[in-house]
Amino acid sequence: MNSKKLKIPDLQGVQKTALLPLWGRAVFSRLYPEILDDKESIRIINDLDYNFSEIEKAFGEYGGLCYIIRCRKIDAVIKRFVQEHPNATVVNIGAGFDTAFSRVDNGTIRWYDIDLIDVITLRKKIIPEGPRNTCIAKSIFDYSWIKDVHFNAEDGILFVSGGVFVYFMEDDVRNLFITLADNFPAGELYFDGQIKAALRVSNGMVKKSGHKGAVMRFYINNPNVFTSWSPLLHLKSAEPYFKNIKRDARWKISTAMNMLFSDLLKMVNFYYLKFGTQDRA
Repeated sequence: MNSKKLKIPDLQGVQKTALLPLWGRAVFSRLYPEILDDKESIRIINDLDYNFSEIEKAFGEYGGLCYIIRCRKIDAVIKRFVQEHPNATVVNIGAGFDTAFSRVDNGTIRWYDIDLIDVITLRKKIIPEGPRNTCIAKSIFDYSWIKDVHFNAEDGILFVSGGVFVYFMEDDVRNLFITLADNFPAGELYFDGQIKAALRVSNGMVKKSGHKGAVMRFYINNPNVFTSWSPLLHLKSAEPYFKNIKRDARWKISTAMNMLFSDLLKMVNFYYLKFGTQDRA
């Protein structure tokens, strides 16, 4: 193995799951650049000393495609928001080794990646910060990070998060959403979530990949639950995970069927919330 490659330390629990989407983006964006063109993730994987074979066995084609489709959906929302708000602030919650900034930067946005200290320490070694993209090494539930985010309300602020909230208890997620709405009354939040029935399958895949310390707990059976949490939370949209994703003839039949049934049963979805009083929503 190339001695110049960066060796990954022994991350634990939820932190270790940051490697899952990195693998998915690198491997499957190379196969399907028309879905996601992520040259940065491919570069990172090539520079790392890490055995991804267990992840590959556990997630396979369906899991890998899920990762790049999620990024495609999140990228699209960011690009639309930035088109309307060219000087916006974007906050990536539980960023891990996400590379979205390299794909959506318009040259003027302000970007923050938030994650735990050990993840951010490693992230800075493989994804350099810049004058407009900054890392915050704190738990998302340590709300002191809010003071680290500098933005102008007139320019807009968008929060995004992919595959993060599912690992926490509902009370923690509820408090986070309420805190965001209280502190960023004109902000918006886009993220993915699962219904309860989907958690068993997802937890099985994560466990098989060698990530036994990370258990998914938070589920969303009714998207209207968010509006019950706070009068400042408003549901802008809720749509199935694979909506508007064209099936590819190269995919296995099982992959296409999994996508079809997931959407029919609304097992995994994307949610878009707006913060503020009703007249703002």
